[in-house]
Amino acid sequence: MIESAPVWRGDVAEARAVQSELAARVSLVDDYPPLRVIAGVDVGFEDSGAITRAAAVLLDAGTLVPIAQVVARLPTCMPYIPGLLSFRELPAVLQALSGLPQVPDMVLVDGQGIAHPRGLGIAAHLGVITGLPTIGVAKTILVGSHAAVGERRGDRADLVYQGRVIGTVLRSKDRVKPLIVSPGYRVSVEGAAELVLAGCTRYRLPEATRWADRVASRRDRSSSFPLGDLYR
Repeated sequence: MIESAPVWRGDVAEARAVQSELAARVSLVDDYPPLRVIAGVDVGFEDSGAITRAAAVLLDAGTLVPIAQVVARLPTCMPYIPGLLSFRELPAVLQALSGLPQVPDMVLVDGQGIAHPRGLGIAAHLGVITGLPTIGVAKTILVGSHAAVGERRGDRADLVYQGRVIGTVLRSKDRVKPLIVSPGYRVSVEGAAELVLAGCTRYRLPEATRWADRVASRRDRSSSFPLGDLYR
């Protein structure tokens, strides 16, 4: 299932056309299996951007305890182009996910789902090409606007772009900056927000992307670190 990779051919107009075609295939209906294992994904870059580093962490969906992790490093396939980040990051993400011992029932991605100018952020792109249910969990807004959000955990507001609700601005912890949650594939706007909130414990980020961020942020050359270290 985690086999296909987006191809960058050096043509920005072509890439945007591919995004529009894939965006038309996005499903925003809650259509995911019982959640047994979930994955968190995050991406960083090394060597001044020459190497793309993707981390995938598999968690037990009931306990939110990490059970496996994979780090993939690949030569960066294209320059940074606003709005086309998924073409740059997905080859390494797909390689990391393919190394997990189980296919996750859902993937939470540090990035946007449909909250993107053409409706295809990295979480949506990943979902469409793999068929996996996905959710984008971003720290900042890419497009859209929203009403004020209360200061308590669970407070939220619709993120609206061009008259359409594309996500939720969600307060995941009292008096911390809200998250930008948008569905990627096979999840509704409302369902994505509820799943992310349920995955947040003591921290601002849901456990899946929190652990992925921690793994991805390591700059040493080891492929990973012992799972026991995840709890320190």
